[in-house]
Amino acid sequence: MSDSQSSKLLLTAREAAAVLSISERTLWTWRERGLIPFLRFGAAIRYAVVDLQAFIAQQSSKAV
Repeated sequence: MSDSQSSKLLLTAREAAAVLSISERTLWTWRERGLIPFLRFGAAIRYAVVDLQAFIAQQSSKAV
């Protein structure tokens, strides 16, 4: 995660996909399937950094 992203609490889809090293389309699919948490502010969708970190930790523990 870059310095500018680490200081933000919420990320756009583009930023969240970059953090996870996936495409925005994959992020959308995961969101639609309920695999990754998100916040909606009107029409805007944002991803909380803490939720992304928890998602990564959860996926890491499944791989072990």
